[in-house]
Amino acid sequence: MADTTAQGARRTHDYLAGEGGAGIGQPVQTPADARPTAARRAERLAQDRETVRQVIGLDLSDEAFDQAPDVLGNIYRMAAVKARRAPGAGF
Repeated sequence: MADTTAQGARRTHDYLAGEGGAGIGQPVQTPADARPTAARRAERLAQDRETVRQVIGLDLSDEAFDQAPDVLGNIYRMAAVKARRAPGAGF
């Protein structure tokens, strides 16, 4: 049976392991630990909605926020279309 272990140059392994002797999993685990939990995302969403309510001076319900258009998503889609149409884009 073939060896399916990821192989890499010793220099790369030594660089990723660092002087502290950390395993190769450390560079992978650190970004994973930095991702917010579902509870933290919900907390930030509630805080952000409260900030919007205070800034615009309207008491919008959570349902109103949920039904609002995805403005940021629409901006990303428009930018993607524009990038594809740009000269030399090669898409």
